[in-house]
Amino acid sequence: GQVGFARIVTDHATFAYLADVFVLEAFRGRGLGKWLVEVTVTLPELQGLRRWLLATADAHELYRRFGFTDAAPGRLMEIVDLDVYTRAR
Repeated sequence: GQVGFARIVTDHATFAYLADVFVLEAFRGRGLGKWLVEVTVTLPELQGLRRWLLATADAHELYRRFGFTDAAPGRLMEIVDLDVYTRAR
């Protein structure tokens, strides 16, 4: 079965967001996360994009190996609605 995944959201013109990289705990430490990142950032159809974005609190050293750097302070903003899935519609 599936033990991990990576997801990219992109406009295929200038921007890609590496939205999720996840490996089941029982399968971590085997290089699968590294492989998933490598496969996603080297996809031929995503070469030449001006910017890649990643938002994570984990594995910063892993992502740095692929060229990710800390975003400039004050550059990113967000809207967070923690109750969006539990509110009655």
